[in-house]
Amino acid sequence: MGLLSSSATFVRYRVVGDIPQNFWDMASERISRFAFKDIDETYDEFSVGWVSVLNMFDAEFEYASFAAGDHICLTMRVDERKVSPKVLKKFCMKEEERIKKERQIPKLSRGQRLEIKENMEMLLMKRAVPVPATYDLVWNLAENTVLFFSTNQKAQALLEDFFKDTFDLLLSLEIPYTTAERLLSGSQRSALADLKPAVLV
Repeated sequence: MGLLSSSATFVRYRVVGDIPQNFWDMASERISRFAFKDIDETYDEFSVGWVSVLNMFDAEFEYASFAAGDHICLTMRVDERKVSPKVLKKFCMKEEERIKKERQIPKLSRGQRLEIKENMEMLLMKRAVPVPATYDLVWNLAENTVLFFSTNQKAQALLEDFFKDTFDLLLSLEIPYTTAERLLSGSQRSALADLKPAVLV
């Protein structure tokens, strides 16, 4: 579930690196540069980019609609063309049978079967409709933390790479221990370091 849902799950990241003085100008330019590009009318297999949290079809961000006070709210949209292995196998077998009947041969060589598979995969990929997925995030600039509204590890790995590409800043996944380490004072932090795991029976 995303940012605007009645309930949501998320992970917290710490942004590693210094935010430049002209941050808002830089952010606007970078977000526009890495905005989502539609692949419906192409044969591309994959596209990732930023869109508005309010509308997955809005990649224009008029009037800096990604800005909310000292927060940046974005959605990472991922469109991907996929061909089901079972569908690919079905069409390959169908094409193999057609060629065997046409040439009146009992079986095909391994090379011929591989060629058929490559051709079928390309044909089916061109006919496949890209499947969209969206993942919301909120970047708190005052605390330099990011809430990412997905616990999917593949999506998290993609976000970490794409965030770095966009803003030249690294994301470090926070766990309760590192969050406490950041929020506690010096003496409390020392006590935290002395904690040891316990087995509760």
